[in-house]
Amino acid sequence: MASAAQGTMPSSRPPFARRAWMTVGILFLAGILSVIDRSAINLLVDPLKADLGITDEQIGLLQGLAFGLFYACMGVPMGMAADRFSRRNLIAFGITVWSLATIWSGFAHSFGELFTARLLVGFGEAALSPAAISLIADLFVPERRGRPIAVFMTGQGLANGIAISVTGVILTAAAAGAFVGLPLIGGLAAWRLAFLLFGSAGLIVAAMLLVLAREPARKNVAIGPRRAPGAEEARYFWRNRAVLLPLYLGFAVCFTVAYGAGAWAPTMLMRGYGVNPAFLAAWLGPMAMAFSAIGPLIGGTLLDRSMRAGKPMARFAILTIAPLFAIPSVLAVMAGEKHLAALLVASSAAVFSVMGTVMLATLQSVVPPQMRGSAVSLTLVLNTLLGAALGPLLVASLTQRVLGDDALVGWAIAAVCLPCLLAASGLYALARRRMRSALDLDEGECARLLAAEARTRA
Repeated sequence: MASAAQGTMPSSRPPFARRAWMTVGILFLAGILSVIDRSAINLLVDPLKADLGITDEQIGLLQGLAFGLFYACMGVPMGMAADRFSRRNLIAFGITVWSLATIWSGFAHSFGELFTARLLVGFGEAALSPAAISLIADLFVPERRGRPIAVFMTGQGLANGIAISVTGVILTAAAAGAFVGLPLIGGLAAWRLAFLLFGSAGLIVAAMLLVLAREPARKNVAIGPRRAPGAEEARYFWRNRAVLLPLYLGFAVCFTVAYGAGAWAPTMLMRGYGVNPAFLAAWLGPMAMAFSAIGPLIGGTLLDRSMRAGKPMARFAILTIAPLFAIPSVLAVMAGEKHLAALLVASSAAVFSVMGTVMLATLQSVVPPQMRGSAVSLTLVLNTLLGAALGPLLVASLTQRVLGDDALVGWAIAAVCLPCLLAASGLYALARRRMRSALDLDEGECARLLAAEARTRA
């Protein structure tokens, strides 16, 4: 009986470093596939339009609203579930749902079918980040969280480049007749084959997580009376809205750029610079992966060093400055040369990876441990409503209804994204100023948690 109980309850002992990093490795793979499954469509715009007879605006809906509707609606419930149930099992469930939905995308024959499949991709992916970040926070002590969070974020960053390269290779190979005559897949269009392969890979990762990972004990969780789900979290966020509101809004506005520009940049290069999928696979994909690998490592290193130096406010300075470094990427339409344009587009991967790493680690420091999953899930809701849902659609609508020329999509990207980057920097600057004031006056729960964490490093 004792051994059986031990097998079903989280261990109270600190997890071994090897098992902790193995879990991070699996989460790294899950992060890659989550972004590939949502973003592969960005390279399939014109094949989808030709096969299904849909418009740029409908593509924008598939890129944004279709994925984002359930992703946003389920973000907070999934975050609260991560605070209450096994995070490992929750992540495995989410991977399975979004992988099956991705496979279904490969069999869609209408806009409605593909829209429904994309809804389910968003539903499954809503479970990943809240549970994964909370899991990592309990696998590592605070002064060592920066790098594992960075590794997890690196996977999500690398995924865009991997999706571009792999999908580009599939499209190029299909055009050359490489799949003709193969059983089961020989008669499939290249875009359908891409969805099937990516979804199948996700099912393998879900199985790995269940077999190899274990749920760690939760650390420093206050035990008190049971409250209505979400009530305690809502009160905490409302009491600390002076700092948290601009912090969250800055992240969401910045990710309007990440989603809007990211969704249409490959199409901009193909339409505006005349490149083909082979060019994207050989140039944009590898460059995006390189920048994506650099960004989280920079962010994680800066975080760990600033914490060891007793400078908890340094993260707010990073968040304030980082959006400005993405400005060249949204102006790639002005580059005038395809290789330079691809380099500028890819450079944004480093910027957004730094921001994601620093932002998620900051949230772990300014909310109580029992609210970490909910804190991350709220970023998913806002980033989806403002970023995923609006970003791609705004670019598509401006291209189709205002500019009236598909080839001008790059100028639509610039017009939508440049103001957003400036606004995001301003919001982060406001959060920084309010947090500094709260620290100086020793008031506010966020400031006290941040100060207490800094003292433990001193």
